[in-house]
Amino acid sequence: MPLIAPTGRPRIACLITNSETGGAQTHVADLLRALRGRADVTLLAGGDGPLFALARDLGIPAIRLATMDNALSPAKAVAALRELTQALREAAPDIIHTHSAKASALGRIAGKFLGIPVVYTVHGFAFKPAAPWKQRTVARIAEWLLAPLTSHVICVAEAERALARSLPIRADRISVIPNGIADVAARARPAAPLRRVVTVIRLAAPKRPDIMIEAFAAAQWPDCELVIAGDGPQRTDLERLASQLAPGRVRFAGTIDNIPALLASAQLFLLASDHEGLPISILEAMRAGLPVIASELPGIREQLGDGLCGVLVKGSDPRGFADALRKLAADAPARALAGEAGRLRWEETYGLERMVGAIWMVYQRVLARVRHADARISAS
Repeated sequence: MPLIAPTGRPRIACLITNSETGGAQTHVADLLRALRGRADVTLLAGGDGPLFALARDLGIPAIRLATMDNALSPAKAVAALRELTQALREAAPDIIHTHSAKASALGRIAGKFLGIPVVYTVHGFAFKPAAPWKQRTVARIAEWLLAPLTSHVICVAEAERALARSLPIRADRISVIPNGIADVAARARPAAPLRRVVTVIRLAAPKRPDIMIEAFAAAQWPDCELVIAGDGPQRTDLERLASQLAPGRVRFAGTIDNIPALLASAQLFLLASDHEGLPISILEAMRAGLPVIASELPGIREQLGDGLCGVLVKGSDPRGFADALRKLAADAPARALAGEAGRLRWEETYGLERMVGAIWMVYQRVLARVRHADARISAS
């Protein structure tokens, strides 16, 4: 396969398991927009979600992988690997850039088989200590076996790099590139009277919307609503819980298009989770100038500057979240200061161009290694 397309631009295959909504999908969407014109990009994904519509609008080729899903069935994985290998032959990329666990596992196997280097963005390793032991064990074994097939690992936080260093991959092939998002005009007014608390979340593990509902109900604000944007398999059970604990005060907004407008209408952002990488939803809240109350996890602590931009809550404790909610509810100046600090931290650290530039440099390093290896083979 010739290296670099006839256009002179590298060919990048962006591979993700599911094309629906979520933090990794938002990251891929931003990357597709930013790479257009710099590289010849092809999207490969399962499902039939918004990423395909975006690719169509951008004029980017897209291949829907009918057998790619989150199922753990070995038979389905073999079928997905066959389909993916054929799609990669068709796309003929110089680099496969993978996102999400299953796509990254199959992408690295297919890349090895086809002789294509693989850049793997880890949005959060699944073998964190907080993960269930069975999931943690399987994930660690899989990552250990697949690490030698990885040309470069991109971690979204320093805490993820520490985990990556435990795998059999050279340290110089691991980079930390924090998630970045583009600016928008919408801004929150956190010092305004507290009328709306917002979260943007997938209603599935490892997120803990149940804790957020319990904490919001315990805070007992009659004139304030909790808006939950996002969807997932737990929605029916969560709606039942909300109707029992806070009837009429929790609104499930589902998947919405205009997240910045929703954040701008709120005075607080809330996120509870058992484990995370570097959540894009928190970056969106920081960009809007919203104070954040979130689980004290390594990546989130890094995002929020050890709590400078809000309040970190230890453990999955509804009472801790309720106390933090009461504290900021009663202190409008503190909400304003935390919101300003979050906005400033986003500007300094989490802008889109910074992220894309760093990823572009990884591509160049990987391609240079391929050229060097090819030159050595030709000379021998």
